[in-house]
This record gives sequence, structure tokens and C-alpha cells, in this order.
Amino acid sequence: MTVPSPAPADPTTRELRLAVVGLGLRATLAKEAHRPGAGAAVVAAADTDPGSHPRAREWFGEDVRLYGGHRELLAGEDLDAVFVITPDHTHEAIVTDLLDAGVAVFVEKPLAITTEGCDRVLAAARRGGARLYVGHNMRHMPVVRVMRELIQRGEIGEVKAVWCRHFVGHGGDFYFKDWHADRRNTTGLLLQKGAHDLDVIHWLAGGYTEHVTALGALTLYGDIADRSGQRPGAVMPDWYDPERNWPPLSLTGLNPVVDVEDLSMMTMRLQNGVHASYQQCHYTPDYWRNYTVIGTEGRLENFGDHGESAEVRVWQRRSGYRADADLVVPMPTTAGGHGGADPLLVEEFLRFVRVGGETDTSPIAAREAVAAGCAATESLRNDGRPVRVDRVAPELARWFDEGQI
Repeated sequence: MTVPSPAPADPTTRELRLAVVGLGLRATLAKEAHRPGAGAAVVAAADTDPGSHPRAREWFGEDVRLYGGHRELLAGEDLDAVFVITPDHTHEAIVTDLLDAGVAVFVEKPLAITTEGCDRVLAAARRGGARLYVGHNMRHMPVVRVMRELIQRGEIGEVKAVWCRHFVGHGGDFYFKDWHADRRNTTGLLLQKGAHDLDVIHWLAGGYTEHVTALGALTLYGDIADRSGQRPGAVMPDWYDPERNWPPLSLTGLNPVVDVEDLSMMTMRLQNGVHASYQQCHYTPDYWRNYTVIGTEGRLENFGDHGESAEVRVWQRRSGYRADADLVVPMPTTAGGHGGADPLLVEEFLRFVRVGGETDTSPIAAREAVAAGCAATESLRNDGRPVRVDRVAPELARWFDEGQI
């Protein structure tokens, strides 16, 4: 066994020792953080599938140490922080173990697949005194930041309503050919995919969901008979081909279990009186999100969600229909995944590991997005029965407000 090098005491002045658990598609975030000689280096990686280990050597070099799981990683390494990029249903157990060991954690959203699981993770962070960061990268997307800045600037007055339509154009390839399609791994796509948007809705509206009702069903992909799945160790880019698989009913190779909804819609009342709605469809021809925010003095809406053609338009005068807005804000050109959000997300996490301080992402907000998604899924599967969202324990909320910074 390789004897790990001892970690120096002060993480604010030396190169951070990082590891990644899970070498799937989003593990490229750890690749973004790998900057040997420039402040941070991924020195170890863990994945239960040995077939993924060559990917770690390709990304992080031949010297990266490889493990079969996170417990072996913990036993064999002295680490400053770990990226957890594993299937959603594994987040709770892995992150809890790392936090209990006092290791800072970046966990890909969602924080967990149940509200109770989120609360157990938050409690572990408090118990271990470790820094917890959740990968809600949309808070760093230019389109979201521009909308929030316009709202905070008072361009539409006081927010009263937020609507989001999510056109998941590649949903069949992205979410119905692997573990995402099985509700045991996700609770449902209203939570798994919607956690991003629910967090953004809360951020734009300045409050968390307290009351929800939802409807939805498996309306298309349940009719596809080919459930042969994908080869072991494959990740989405291995089977995704944007020039094929249209219309959606032509897809083949779906996951053996497909029991999550491909069409869902929810309505919410937030603590501060704002009303909101979220709709999600996994077989549209186009792939983007559209937010509309209505205030007491105007309305804003995004057209496109990243790229040079994306913009936010604001209407502030009474009129009939008009495409021209009173204020148009184009999106800045940024490099990196998700409209430039991924590099900013990683940069904020590394700074947080080093020196703490406030972050644009929030473990409490991540928990509240999961809570809203879980409540909506419960409502959806009970014929739209209204569900009240349970709040996080006040002492946990206080600790994250005061103890993590």
C-alpha cells in the first residue's frame, strides 16, 4: 500500500490536496479543479467500477492513486477536500462519512434524494465541523445572475410570481437510458432535474416553498419496449448522438427500469407570499429553460439560457403584445461548461475550502430545493394532493449561517 504524504497544516498557503469520488460525466468538475503547481491538485480518485479508473489517469496523471470506494480513500489519504460526483441515491452515505471525518465536500446536486436525507447530511457537517458545498452551478450562470441583479436593482418592483418552463430536449438520452430512470435512485426527475430550477426560483423570489401541488406522468418513454440499457461503465456521451433518436419514440436501449415521470408540473406558494410554477418535459425538440418573473412594476423574461444569442428582456410600460422590450440585457460571453458557470463554481469552492466566507451557493438552499421537489413528487403521485413542505431545523439553519463562514 502507498503511504500517503502528510498534509501540511495551513490550507490557505499551500497546494490543496483533492480527491474525487465517482468518475462519471460530471467528474469533469474535479478536472477543472486539478491545477498542480497552481494551488490545487487531485491526488486520488475512487470509483466502484474499475473500468472507470483509466479515465482518472487520463485526467489527473499516472501518479493519481485509485481506490474502489470512499472508505478506502479516507483510510489511505490525507485530504483537504473531496468532490462527490456519484449517482444521487449514494450522496447521503458518502458525504456523511466524509463530513464526519472532517473533510470538506463538494457534492453535486441534489444534496440527497429525500428531505430527511438532506437533514442528516447537514447534521453531519455540523457534527464534523466540515465545510459543505453543493454544486448548484446555475447560481453562477450569467442568465440567472443577470435576472437576479435586475430584480435586486428594482427594475420590476417587488417580485410576486416566478414561472419556469423547462424544455428538456435530450431527456430520453440523458435520463432514461441509465440509473436516472429508476425512482429508487432519484425519487423522480421533478426532483433530480428540477432541483436546479427550484433553487433558482427560490433565489430569484427571495423565499422558500411552503406549500405545493403537482401533476405529471410517464407519458411517452413508458411506451418504448427496448429496455436493453447501456453497457457497464458507459457514461452518457458514449451513447448520445444528437443527429439520431428523433422523434423520441424511436429511442432504443432504455434502462431496464423506467418508472419516473417524463412530464410534470408543479405550483408553489413561498414563505414570503410569492407564487411560482415549474413545468418540465423530457421530449421537446428544443433544450433550454425559460423564466418569467413578474413584479409590481414590470416583468422580465430570458430568451435562451446561455450562449451569445441569450438575453434577458424587461417590460415596464403598459401595452398590447410587443416583442420589443424596454430593457434588453445580452449575456456576456464566458468560457466553460453551462455558460461559464462550472469554472466559477469550482473557483468558489476552492476559495471556500481555503478561507471560508460566504458563497453564492448554500447547503440550506440546496436542502430547500430538495424539500420542494420531494413534496411535489409526493403530490404528483397522489393525484395532486396539496403537500406542506417541512422546514429545516432552526439550529441547523443557524449553524450554516454562522458556523460555516
